[in-house]
Amino acid sequence: MPTAIAVTGPDLVLPSPDRHTPSAAVLQSAVQSSRTYSLDQALTEMHTLIEHHGYVIVLCPASAPTAVVQRMHAIRSVLESDRIAILRPDLPPLGLAVLALQLRQLSICDFSPGVLASAARLLSHYIYAGALLGSVAKLDRVPVSLQSHAKSWVPGAQFAVLATPRPQLIKVAGDATLSGPGFGTKMLYAAGQLGPGWVTETLAPAWRTQGVSETRLPGESARWWATGKLVEFAAAIPDISVLYQLVSSVRRDDCHWCGLELIGDRCGFCAAPLAQPPERAAPAPAASASAASAPAAPAAHVRALPRGAT
Repeated sequence: MPTAIAVTGPDLVLPSPDRHTPSAAVLQSAVQSSRTYSLDQALTEMHTLIEHHGYVIVLCPASAPTAVVQRMHAIRSVLESDRIAILRPDLPPLGLAVLALQLRQLSICDFSPGVLASAARLLSHYIYAGALLGSVAKLDRVPVSLQSHAKSWVPGAQFAVLATPRPQLIKVAGDATLSGPGFGTKMLYAAGQLGPGWVTETLAPAWRTQGVSETRLPGESARWWATGKLVEFAAAIPDISVLYQLVSSVRRDDCHWCGLELIGDRCGFCAAPLAQPPERAAPAPAASASAASAPAAPAAHVRALPRGAT
């Protein structure tokens, strides 16, 4: 069985693009309150996933309530399991749903659980996620100037905001648009209390997307964007072969703490940073002058990541 991709809400599960892509597991321990879903039930739920899939990668929105996050970590701690990865990418909810879909697609490939978990950070750099907003007065996840704050009080004003990979905010007027991806993407959008016209008729053509589809608005979107007057959107690579090449092109290492494979500089399961090569020991006091003046150890190997990754 492939590694399980789990999410903390049913609206973070996008439809599978084909019959091979598995669905995501919706954790009831995150959906239901602790009063209606006991800790024993939560432990049983997670233990069953581990038994069936071996490893579980949990994607939790950065805006999720503290109680949800604490419960996820409590489950991992009580089970004393190093087979649970709890990831909280700094993506808006719809962008997180897209990332979950990409990981679901890659879960059926020959990637190990460690590579799959650490790939989430890499793939996040290739997801262009943002929203059309009716107000930025309370937005605190993207830098907002005082001028934009003032303009948000003007009746009918709208703002286009890009949260990732590089924050950007513009006032919607004329032909103004956001900086888009330089590679082929498909766009998803979810409408709240605003019409999607600007997203579908201006932004998508400007980004030269390969298709535009509507989906339901995630429940966390209003909290993340600090307003219900929004249309959330996310453009990302839809082709599994391109995603596979992107991940497989990065050098793999073994985590020095838990032993799993990883890409990048941090393990997705135990969060341990990639171990750096040991520094060359200083020469002994009795060493000769020529030995003491030997060149320093070479710099740590610079890891080659695809464009845009860190």
